[in-house]
Amino acid sequence: YKRAESLSICLQENIIVFHWAQRNAEHIVPLYCFDPGHYLGTANYNLPRTGPFRLRFLLDSIQDLRTSLIQRGSTLVVRRGRPQEVVGDLIKQLGSVSAVAFHEEVVPEDQQVERGVRDICSQMKVKVHTCWGSTLYHRDDLPFNHLSRLPDVYTQFRKAVETQGRVRPVLPTLDQLKPLPPGSGLDEGLIPSPEDLEQTDTVRDPRSAFPCSGGETQALARLQHYFWDTDAVATYKETRNGLIGLDYSTKCSPWLAIGCISPRYIYQQIKKYESERTANQSTYWVVFELLWRDYFKFVGAKYGDRLFDIKGLQDKSIPWKKDMNLFNAWKEGRTGVPFVDANMRELALTGFMSNRGRQNVASFLTKDLGLDWRMGAEWFHYLLVDHDVSSNYGNWLYSAGIGNDPRENRKFNMIKQGLDYDNNGDYVRHWIPELKGIRGGEVHAPWTLSSASLSHARVSLNDTYPSPIVMAPEWSRHTNKKPTGAGPSARGKTGPSHTPKQHKDRGIDFYFSKSKNF
Repeated sequence: YKRAESLSICLQENIIVFHWAQRNAEHIVPLYCFDPGHYLGTANYNLPRTGPFRLRFLLDSIQDLRTSLIQRGSTLVVRRGRPQEVVGDLIKQLGSVSAVAFHEEVVPEDQQVERGVRDICSQMKVKVHTCWGSTLYHRDDLPFNHLSRLPDVYTQFRKAVETQGRVRPVLPTLDQLKPLPPGSGLDEGLIPSPEDLEQTDTVRDPRSAFPCSGGETQALARLQHYFWDTDAVATYKETRNGLIGLDYSTKCSPWLAIGCISPRYIYQQIKKYESERTANQSTYWVVFELLWRDYFKFVGAKYGDRLFDIKGLQDKSIPWKKDMNLFNAWKEGRTGVPFVDANMRELALTGFMSNRGRQNVASFLTKDLGLDWRMGAEWFHYLLVDHDVSSNYGNWLYSAGIGNDPRENRKFNMIKQGLDYDNNGDYVRHWIPELKGIRGGEVHAPWTLSSASLSHARVSLNDTYPSPIVMAPEWSRHTNKKPTGAGPSARGKTGPSHTPKQHKDRGIDFYFSKSKNF
């Protein structure tokens, strides 16, 4: 028989491996391995690699996968240890393993683990079968002869794959799987608790924009809700820059990142929705975002370790600062810039932050504070529930101006961004209760208010809330203006003030707008 060693998590993502094993095996042993390397410190600043929110999401996903496999006549074997050692021990225990199968990854560190598994299999005369399944477009279907020819600009990549590539059809979910080998005495193993892994568990904040659990079951329920129950997908392009609540965006990224659902399944649902209900810019934009995810995967495959190099993909030397006082203020949400602080507090308390927020806090750290971009990338690596290595580090390189951004010196104006996307200040007050007494958009720049206004709002700068740790000259163009943008009366029925409609000149990049006036 053959056993399938699964480096991803759930059925949607592993379906290619399972189909192969089902065709070629008498018995299959699905395996998830808790690699201790996932719980060590990050490379440069020794931050934890796996934070409490992602760990809880992972544990939920593994339990859901085991339940799904049991329903299909199998189960999930769970082990703790280095994957190559776990695989070697299982081969010895089972005695007649002919093949090990897993998905290929793109990050050098993951590839090193794969090499370890390959080596132990080679030593024990066991074949290895690998699959590619984490992207919308299969690696072999890209319209480039080799990944070395992957364009360094997203738009060129997108136009090429849209006109010359193809998305492979989704494989059906298997109703029944080959069982574990009978009489093997194989213990399925306990799913560890956070405490077992020497980690802390989470306490869910009721304000979270992502109050969801891990697992394929929840991922499919989310798609059913966002597509078919509410038709929210049909207005995605208009609402995607929202900040509060669950339905301003698809929120599929955590399930995609961990493998609970595949991008091809989402694509299939989009095409079905377009056929049965409506096709518009919003439905296309979901695919547009999936293409960004693909792009960073392939960028990671092209550049390898350069994705983590301080000089980035452009080999550009920048005198980054490593001021821990500034970094601590940023990560703890006490920079004195409310739009930044609100986003950072949301991340720390929930493991989630909107796409719009990520753009702004990254720009603030790299362009306003001038800090080493890897500080921010590793903090996101730690806390994000939807952390994906290629997307996270690729986006931080983009923000730092040393990645795949075709423009130089891209910088966000924190005050303008706050007024554009949180024009009434609802989001800031949502996460910074000490500023709840400041009404309207003035909450984005409390240092500009009079002493009387601050006193009336019960705000004392440098006491109840800090003054800004840095001031950018361009902020002054907006601190004395009334908030502009689509207010409730202008929006009619499209949503509350914290879900702004897309400005006609608002940009189209996944990570940053292409508007010159940020």
